[in-house]
Amino acid sequence: MSDRHQPLGPERPHSGVSRQGWGQDRSAVLGMMGSAFSFSLMAVCVKQLGGRLPVAELVLARALVSVVLSWLLLRQAGVFPWGQRRGLLVIRGLVGSLALLCVYLAITRLPLASSTVLQYLYPSITALLAWPWLGERLRRRSLLGLALGWLGVLLVCQPAGGLGLGLQLFPGASPLPLEGTLAALAGALLTALAYVSVRDLGRSEHPLVIVFYFPLVSVPFSLPLVLLQPVWPAPQDWIWLLGVGMFTQLGQLGVTLGLTQLPAARATTISYMQVAFAALWGWWLFGETVNGWTSLGALLILAAALVGR
Repeated sequence: MSDRHQPLGPERPHSGVSRQGWGQDRSAVLGMMGSAFSFSLMAVCVKQLGGRLPVAELVLARALVSVVLSWLLLRQAGVFPWGQRRGLLVIRGLVGSLALLCVYLAITRLPLASSTVLQYLYPSITALLAWPWLGERLRRRSLLGLALGWLGVLLVCQPAGGLGLGLQLFPGASPLPLEGTLAALAGALLTALAYVSVRDLGRSEHPLVIVFYFPLVSVPFSLPLVLLQPVWPAPQDWIWLLGVGMFTQLGQLGVTLGLTQLPAARATTISYMQVAFAALWGWWLFGETVNGWTSLGALLILAAALVGR
């Protein structure tokens, strides 16, 4: 059977101990780990631009680099590029583009560690959405994971005035900017929707096709937004824009491999390594500090991923 028609996300049992099954699981796990590292470097490139360019331009730059790389990879692999379920592929690309816009906005408005921690609510939301969409069993601990995750969000955001209750819940803390916080939370929800759709598409589509449709939709999505407020990049900005495109492409390849081979909840849990990478880059490159409330909130969100997987 040719690549044009063969499903790449087989419904295989995950309890087997065969060498082939272990090899597939290992490659998927390594793909998710690599995607976490790549996405953390993508965030560094976005942060280095320092808000000098509109986020729509970052999405467009990422899409232009990725669509070329994806097309070359498809040609090299001899894979039919247009897929079978084209409607869902386009929807995945649109939702992913909206998620990317929110994520980039959050990175430019918030400390790197905080924006990444809030974004990483998506594994718990993914587990919740995978239940009605994919029929993946929702366990009680998934609901516990959601509760822990949202409690972690409260600690990371440290809202002033105790959420309007007139209480000083976080003495001495500085609340995160509202715009960046809402963007990060919207990015987490949209990312979860995109990842569940990737898991679904993995039953019929080649991973390279799924990756290709993301920038293919992102270009016409972001171009009108760029034309409304065009800003020509400075010479040094081109390096960071190229980095945004390349590291996002590598991250998408890794995460697509993981999500087409592993259950959605397990795959996305592995990618929580990005939180540690973000904290490291934020401290080392940008001189960001993390207070006790943020650290506790991050631990709760990480615990939510482990409990809810």
